Amino acid sequence: MINQKCLDLTKKLINIKSINGTSGEKDIALFIEEYFRSLPYFKAHPNNILIQKIPEDALDRRSVIVVINGTGREFAPGEKIPTILVHGHIDTVGIDDFGPLKEFATKPDELLSEMKKLSLPDDIRNDLESGDFLFGRGASDMKSGDSVFMVLMKEFSEHPEELCGNIVASFNPVEENAHTGIITSLPAFKALRDEKKYDFICALNNDFTTKLYPDDPGITIYTGMGGKILPCFYILGRETHVGQCFEGLDASLIATKLMEKIEYSSDFADLAKGEMACPPIALKMKDLKDWYNVQTSKEAFLYFNYFVYEKPMGKITEELLNAAKEAVNEAIETTRQNQKIFDGRNHLPYSPREFSVNIMSFDELFQEAIKGSGDSKESLHNKMTAIKNDEEDNGTDVREMPIALIRYLMAEAKITDPTVVLYYAPPFVPHCCVKYEENHNVACAGNTSSKPSAAKAVSKNGQMLYDILSSVLNEVSSEKKIDFRILRYYPSLSDSSYLSIDDDEASIDVLKNNFPLCESTMKVPIEEIKDLSIPTLNIGDYGSDAHKWTERVNIPYTFGVLPELERRLILRLLGK
Repeated sequence: MINQKCLDLTKKLINIKSINGTSGEKDIALFIEEYFRSLPYFKAHPNNILIQKIPEDALDRRSVIVVINGTGREFAPGEKIPTILVHGHIDTVGIDDFGPLKEFATKPDELLSEMKKLSLPDDIRNDLESGDFLFGRGASDMKSGDSVFMVLMKEFSEHPEELCGNIVASFNPVEENAHTGIITSLPAFKALRDEKKYDFICALNNDFTTKLYPDDPGITIYTGMGGKILPCFYILGRETHVGQCFEGLDASLIATKLMEKIEYSSDFADLAKGEMACPPIALKMKDLKDWYNVQTSKEAFLYFNYFVYEKPMGKITEELLNAAKEAVNEAIETTRQNQKIFDGRNHLPYSPREFSVNIMSFDELFQEAIKGSGDSKESLHNKMTAIKNDEEDNGTDVREMPIALIRYLMAEAKITDPTVVLYYAPPFVPHCCVKYEENHNVACAGNTSSKPSAAKAVSKNGQMLYDILSSVLNEVSSEKKIDFRILRYYPSLSDSSYLSIDDDEASIDVLKNNFPLCESTMKVPIEEIKDLSIPTLNIGDYGSDAHKWTERVNIPYTFGVLPELERRLILRLLGK
């Protein structure tokens, strides 16, 4: 049975054009705030609505945090109160991809009518004609998920006696790029924990879920979040005139070889407990010429989207540096083989150039600069900060600001030979996973997750969450004839990654040491996240084509099954 309140509310949320980086993010927050302030519970408890503004934000964006205090059990003064955090993001990506249908992107009913006039692929046409899908920007990612939480909070506010604990709901902006909304909400969660003794036993997110493959019959629930790093390579070659091309070492050729080695490569795709992350993909590659000339590329630059499930930063860094060494050797060999052919056909003696190439991490370069300059660590750091500030004033992208720092450090280290420097840049998204061992006596239909390889990956609370989740899914599966599977790592990016972090101190140190001026550029409060450590689950709405103009959400599941599933899960965790 469809929860019409969830469906109607989703349409209202879609109508608000809350595109990331626009004033619409504030508009939708104001709508959500008013929704809760109009409810009798929050009229009686106005202080249970917290507005967490993003500091110094030109768009005045804010998170809306609402609290329901369960009355099903009385707690002694100072006693920890079991609490569930439900959260969702309220911004969307843009609507330019809708092309001629752009004006209908946030008008689901009108969009449906207009799409019926178009020639569409069979799968989209079938969904369109079925009546089972709601189309529109944010329908799946993730305003339908937000609406489910909002309606559930309304229903629980009418019956707080059902809860032996609290529910905190947080609706956050700026998820689609910097995750600023959830990050600036962390102090509010910490205050609730420390001042009011809220014990966050888990966090539930409704970020979009979809098929894992065409015709996938199952629904996937995730008990953890994949992370992301952005490894960047600065490459200094040996420039030369194109008429004497074999006398140099082309930085762009090294970049090309490096991309060939890493992009789409399963060798770099993190594999954890039987689940493989998407492999690295190059997001940018270019030379660093400012104008046209007939000189080979002296400098080149590229960076990769790199998903992380469990692999330590030390191992990742080692593998990437080895890839750089191999790429350099291949570039040199390519140059030599082609010079040999060129010299032979011109009846010239073959005399290949020798190149000494440095392959190093940013931290290794920094240490070499200390030795070469005689400056202290603090002095170099201060000079680097001044350079970074100049780059910011010039509008340099934060991912490329370290190039100026590397040039400075290479000069201080007196390095002039061809060099490849690996560093990490924003965004950094932590990875985390609930710690449990699968109970294969729990017959969760369609469960394809594999058993963890090490007992250290089990915690008492994590096992409790998994067992309760499995039990609820088993019930819903039997009643609704739906196949569920539980996987550990949500394969996309999510605000949930900022509620817990699994990297150990050694891994974090490697990241920080190779993240230029990380204290001012990383903008991820690692210590605060580790302090909170809220186990995360992504239950999720269910749809297709998030971030595409054909974005759509499945109505029967998202507005029928999902609200009941999450209600049962919450009551199993907090009920009497």
